[in-house]
Amino acid sequence: AVFSDDIRDGIKGSVFEHENQGFVNGNSKVLESIKFGVVASCQHPQVDYSKVNYSKAPYSTEPYQTVTYCECHDNHVLWDKLKISAPDKTTAERKDMHKLALTIVLTSQGISFLHAGTEFLRTKKGVENSFDSPDSINAIDWGLKSTNKDVFDYVKGLIKMRRTHPAFRMETANHIRENLYFLENTGEDLLAYTLNGEAVGDKWKRILVIYSGANGNKKMTLPPGKWKLYIRNNQLVKPARISGEVEVKASVAWVLYES
Repeated sequence: AVFSDDIRDGIKGSVFEHENQGFVNGNSKVLESIKFGVVASCQHPQVDYSKVNYSKAPYSTEPYQTVTYCECHDNHVLWDKLKISAPDKTTAERKDMHKLALTIVLTSQGISFLHAGTEFLRTKKGVENSFDSPDSINAIDWGLKSTNKDVFDYVKGLIKMRRTHPAFRMETANHIRENLYFLENTGEDLLAYTLNGEAVGDKWKRILVIYSGANGNKKMTLPPGKWKLYIRNNQLVKPARISGEVEVKASVAWVLYES
């Protein structure tokens, strides 16, 4: 399997240009790179490969050949990258960016990869290449798990959702092409798509996933259907019916379903 640098840098910006931004922290021009990652680098008729940041053609024939991630042991950890690339944003705003980034990873097809400690905003205190740094930089600060318990609980819910619902981890590229549809005309800072869960044995018969970039709140009209909420504005919520026009905050994800 190949680690997808396309979605990594599409999510948060280039790892080599520290102040460069991705979708979650202010760059609305990288939607095709996010879509490329959502379909696990496979061929999909709705991806414009000419606009993907690095790969101008699909390189995976099946989703299990792609590792979807936004950080690893190399370069800045996600939380530090967001602080460097979005210095004018508040801690709460950067926390939303962080949660959106991990939501994209855990709702995309392919193999999801999380860096240890990202579920509670691990920091290396701004050190990018920490191979020769002491434990004060590299050790995981487990106290952050209590400080950022809201993020930990949210990621825990995302993992449970992914494990429970096979629509988020389809087994073949054909399944993805046939059952994942990107909504059109949502604007340049909003990405939304539906999954046909029923076709892959999911008890959620249809799923709607929405990613909102960092450039302000948006209004969106939901597709027709008997939608129930699971995630609203980066928050796990009790199932509730919703329809019509909704307001989507900046740097957040929504997940809705029909059962």
